[in-house]
Amino acid sequence: MLKLGIRNEFMKRVLVVDDEEGIQEIVQSCLEILHGWEVYLAGSGMEALDKAEVYQPDVILLDVSMPHVDGFTTLQQLREGSITRRIPVILLTAKVHPLEHEELEKFNISGLIAKPFDPLKLAEQIVAILP
Repeated sequence: MLKLGIRNEFMKRVLVVDDEEGIQEIVQSCLEILHGWEVYLAGSGMEALDKAEVYQPDVILLDVSMPHVDGFTTLQQLREGSITRRIPVILLTAKVHPLEHEELEKFNISGLIAKPFDPLKLAEQIVAILP
């Protein structure tokens, strides 16, 4: 397995929450094949809540625009869960708008990665955002 020089000793499990299967597949392939990370997929906010509790990922990549339960509602529910409240969340979204510092703190968002993203640089972006 080819592994690039990404600092990934702390990064083992990633939950990708996106209603677009194509995005899920790209992220999963890139992070698993190139970096050896475990990637779990959720196509909705409700599925994300269940999987976050079961797998307790090291980070959640969360799409903002999803049908039924949007990313911010999902994030709010994650923050209310005793098991999920401390999991870092990175927004993965095409609807990039400047988030005010207050919003970042209110939702405890670790960072933002804009779509479209470069799949080969995704792991680097994640590692750069997290401590």
